Amino acid sequence: MLYLRNLNYHPTACPTAILKSINLELAPQQLGLIIGASGSGKSTLLEILSGLAEPTSGALFWREQELIAEQLQQLAGLVFQFPERHFCGGSILEELRLGHPELGSERVKQALTEVGLEHLSLFAAPHALSGGQQRRLALAVQLIRQPNLLLLDEPTAGLDWSMRRQLVNLLAKLKQDWTLLVVTHDAGDLLAIADRCWTLNHGELESVDPKTLESKVKEPLPSV
Repeated sequence: MLYLRNLNYHPTACPTAILKSINLELAPQQLGLIIGASGSGKSTLLEILSGLAEPTSGALFWREQELIAEQLQQLAGLVFQFPERHFCGGSILEELRLGHPELGSERVKQALTEVGLEHLSLFAAPHALSGGQQRRLALAVQLIRQPNLLLLDEPTAGLDWSMRRQLVNLLAKLKQDWTLLVVTHDAGDLLAIADRCWTLNHGELESVDPKTLESKVKEPLPSV
C-alpha cells in the first residue's frame, strides 16, 4: 500500500508551493490516475515518488514503512513522458542491459514478454521501432528492475488512437501484477482501467470517482 501524508513541495525559488498537503492511498495491484493541466505539479509528484526530488515536508509510506529518497529509488520505476527520447542503447538488448550488464537472456525475454515484444529481434535498434513499441520497450526497461511501484508520466502522449488503445490494454494487463500510478492531462480511455482517480489543480489533489469522469467523455476511442 502506498501512502502519502501531508506532502508539500515548496522550493525556495518559487513564490508558492508546487504541491500542497498531498494525501493519497493506492493499494497493490491497482492503477491510480492523476489528472491535471500542464504546470499543475504532476511531474513533480512523480519525481518525488521516484526519489529524484525530496519533499519540503510530509511523509511517504510503502506498506506502513516510511521511506526516504534513496529507498524510493529502489521501490519505484519511472517512465518519463516521451521515454524514447532517452534511449541510449544501440539495440533492444543493450537498452535493457544498461546498468544491468549481468542480466541473463531468460530475464530479458521475460521482460519483453510482459510488454508484448517477445517477437522482436534483440538486436533491433530502439529508434527503428514504432511509437507504440518504443513505449512498450520503455516499460520493459523499468520492469526488468522489478520495482514495486510503476510510475508513468503521460504514457499515451503523441500516440495515435490505435497505439493508445494497445497501450491502455497493456497497462490493464500489467496492473494484475504491479501497482501503477499514471499522471496525464487527458484521461481519455485510461479512465476505464483506473481503480482510483484524482485531479491535481495548482498543487492541490482531490479524489474523484473515475466512473463519474468516464461518463463525461463524449467520444470514446474506437475499439480495435
